[in-house]
Amino acid sequence: MRKKEMIAMLLAGGQGSRLGILTSSNAKPAVPFGGKYRIIDFPMSNCVNSGVDTVGVVTQYQPLTLTQHIGIGTPWDLDRQVGGVTILSPHEKRAGGEWFAGTGDAIYQNLEFIEQNNPEYVLILGGDHIYKMDYAKMLAYHKKNDCDVSIAALTVPWEDASRFGVMNIHEDKRIYEFEEKPAQPKSNFINMGIYIFKWDVLRDALERDHKIHPDSDFGKHILPMLLQEGKRMFAYEFEGYWRDVGTIDSYWMANMDLIQTLPEFNLYEDFDKIYTDSANQPPMYTGLNAEIEGSLVSEGSEIIGKVYNSVLGTNVIVEEGAIVRDSIIMEECYIGKGTVIERCIIDKHTTIGENAKIGDGENIKNIHKPDLYDTGITVIGEFSIIPDNVTIGKNCVIFARTEPRDYENGRLESGQSIVKQVNEKGLRA
Repeated sequence: MRKKEMIAMLLAGGQGSRLGILTSSNAKPAVPFGGKYRIIDFPMSNCVNSGVDTVGVVTQYQPLTLTQHIGIGTPWDLDRQVGGVTILSPHEKRAGGEWFAGTGDAIYQNLEFIEQNNPEYVLILGGDHIYKMDYAKMLAYHKKNDCDVSIAALTVPWEDASRFGVMNIHEDKRIYEFEEKPAQPKSNFINMGIYIFKWDVLRDALERDHKIHPDSDFGKHILPMLLQEGKRMFAYEFEGYWRDVGTIDSYWMANMDLIQTLPEFNLYEDFDKIYTDSANQPPMYTGLNAEIEGSLVSEGSEIIGKVYNSVLGTNVIVEEGAIVRDSIIMEECYIGKGTVIERCIIDKHTTIGENAKIGDGENIKNIHKPDLYDTGITVIGEFSIIPDNVTIGKNCVIFARTEPRDYENGRLESGQSIVKQVNEKGLRA
């Protein structure tokens, strides 16, 4: 069997519940980002840019869109007879099939795939962060320090550290302690969820931990166990752009980062490109009186109205007199004449009628899910319909083909929701 130096295992089965209705029918890695991309495009592109030509994508929650998007890996040059990309879903074994119960368990149930590729090292990735990274440099660091495990790490502001797994390290970057979301962190050096293991160390650890923890997890079980056993574990410090887009607000802010005058994260550099599965589209069309300022507008869109400080996906239509401001509009959406949209996220294939106002009113937390919708952003789910002449407040949630009768006196007050079946799948938030 030919031995590969390193293969990647990309964990892409998470629900991403903190993204609310954006993940009602899609796994978090399949959520659109930056107009024409999806979140999973970033680790996939990092792999091919780093020379990693064998990627196992572990799926579970709502995998259809993600699987269709990845296909046979052509956009990432991973459509290969040897290596390439492989979709790894939960499967039935002799003892019966079961869902992946944790990040470690997801890799444990796919040990056969790794064994078939016979690597020296295994790269473990999450499918839900926005960043560019050269994994080949991390591998060189791993080999230089003769690591059993190396963990990509990032320094964050102290006030954010308690939201993440924190690592405490010696001067030589060797890890001596993990803290999982500590209330009073000892450092602001966080675990990015990117690991390189020696293959024999990973296999042994997964097999042993599975006997103890059916819900085996890297952060909770595998890494603390190896640290306690004295394995060589080093932090690989990453200094580039990295964003966790796990909440409505962080997702919105990461998109807004793209439209700065000098963006910290540039999607259109000639090197380390981000690839995606996108069909050829006609160029963007702008009408005679259209205005577009500080925005990212994707191919196939038609802008007759005005767009300010926003990110628009492919084939979005903004009609005459309509204004879109500080918003994210995903692919195949229609914005009717005279409609004003401010600080909103509008998911795919949604139709907004004429002379509507969305994002208007006081900043009142959503009464049904105040922890998810609390920063003034109104979210409209995919395949929704908003009728003419209605006003929708801030922190509202709509996931429905609504009619005028759904709006008392033509208005949905801030913090309210309309959620019902919206498409042929009968999906709910």
